[in-house]
Amino acid sequence: MDDVNDIEDLITSVADAAEIGRNKPRNVVHLRHKAKNKPVQAQVVDYKPSSQVPGTQTIYIKTWGCSHNSSDGEYMAGLLSHYGYKITDDKTIADLWILNSCTVKNPAEDHFRNEITAGKKSGKFVVVAGCVPQGDQKSSFIQNLSVIGVQQIDRVIEVVEETLKGHTIRLLGQKKINGKKDGGARLQLPKIRKNKLIEIIAISTGCLNQCTYCKTKHARGNLGSYPPDEIVQRAIESFNDGAVELWLTSEDTGAYGLDIETNLPALLWRLVEIIPEGCMMRIGMTNPPYILNHLEEIAKILSHPRVYAFLHVPVQSGSNQVLADMKREYSIEEFEAVVNFLREKVPGVSIATDIICGFPTETEDDFSETMHICEKYKFPSLFINQFYPRKGTPAARLPKIPTDMVKTRTKRLTELFHSYTTYDHRVGEIQEILITEEAKSGNELIGHNKFYEQVIVPKESEALGKKMKVIVKSAKKHCLIAEKVHQPTKVFKDKLQRINNIYSAWPVFALIICVVARILWLLV
Repeated sequence: MDDVNDIEDLITSVADAAEIGRNKPRNVVHLRHKAKNKPVQAQVVDYKPSSQVPGTQTIYIKTWGCSHNSSDGEYMAGLLSHYGYKITDDKTIADLWILNSCTVKNPAEDHFRNEITAGKKSGKFVVVAGCVPQGDQKSSFIQNLSVIGVQQIDRVIEVVEETLKGHTIRLLGQKKINGKKDGGARLQLPKIRKNKLIEIIAISTGCLNQCTYCKTKHARGNLGSYPPDEIVQRAIESFNDGAVELWLTSEDTGAYGLDIETNLPALLWRLVEIIPEGCMMRIGMTNPPYILNHLEEIAKILSHPRVYAFLHVPVQSGSNQVLADMKREYSIEEFEAVVNFLREKVPGVSIATDIICGFPTETEDDFSETMHICEKYKFPSLFINQFYPRKGTPAARLPKIPTDMVKTRTKRLTELFHSYTTYDHRVGEIQEILITEEAKSGNELIGHNKFYEQVIVPKESEALGKKMKVIVKSAKKHCLIAEKVHQPTKVFKDKLQRINNIYSAWPVFALIICVVARILWLLV
């Protein structure tokens, strides 16, 4: 992939010549007396990198948001580690923080902003990445900070090097995929997976929609699909490297290939062929308009034994009027057609969905329709979000619904969600699950069954990354509690076989006894 000519490479000094020469940026925090609000003596926080040799410092990477963001963070960690930098989960010992942001919700952006402040107060070098700086490059809280654009993550090393020298560097241009300006970094970059057993592959970047509330497209741009050969090769390499679970991600997986004359099912069938025994694949979020064209094929793929029977299909509202105001490009009837078809053709399939409460044009009747659709289908996974106006989006210019009303609607929908259970029928079932992580308790393991339902089992050595046959003992709102089905030992099997042999030979013994008894009777 070639860089386009308009990449913004702005390097500016953030310190005077003397400071740059010493590689010693200074952060001055002005404190104020709480009672009188008078300035007190300034606290100067000086920070020296643990090493002056490029490529030897320690880097902390924090990521918010979707699995696409997570994959970007793993690529940046892989590139830095490959170059020699040490990657750490302990931000207190890191020389530099990379904060990889999400722009979907206000809370995520608030956490991002607070972490920037914390980094500055700690005297750390800070680099920002992700959708927030890409989508709103003039945000006040990212000024004078180095920025890595979402399509520039493969240049993280030079950004880190310049930042550690005391410079700011902003890389916000776009790359090409298939000769188009909508693209991203190559898939074959080094990567450090957060979970070594799970490989996340972005099959495309950007989307075709124009949703009035969404800021992500401002950052990710239009649809740019990666070539199928590159995706398949990355998957093969990941399985060879120890991954047992493959996640396909993008802003809309259903739209994959529309820009390169292919489609999602064609890609999925190629991937199914290379999934090893004992491994699984999970298909990422898809909006209804694009999956409608491929329901038959998608149902067949979800039924494959190495593909989770799970799909995330956001509905956002149960009202056609609100969907039109959101420019979602489908009706509630079309959404229902997707759910009904998949539930019929893929028995037990898990459908997850999203709801936005309090969109500016949402009336009480509109919200009642949303409640109805959620009550009708009783989704096992329901992601409930309050509407947040995103700067620069059409919906942000609409009059807001009163905050109290939005909170009330959110509470009503949350209460509905918690009023039903969806896993009770699983109790007593014997299932095969794939174990991919250890629970925070340290005493349990987390796996998923065919329907991507979370299953918790007691910890066993050497179980991570393997499939396990379990019996479900109980069901909770969000997971199943199970125990391993213990297979008979070899000694037990041998004893059982000997008993079976005796019983199987008993009719012969009985016949012999009868014959001998008859002969003795005649002789007497």
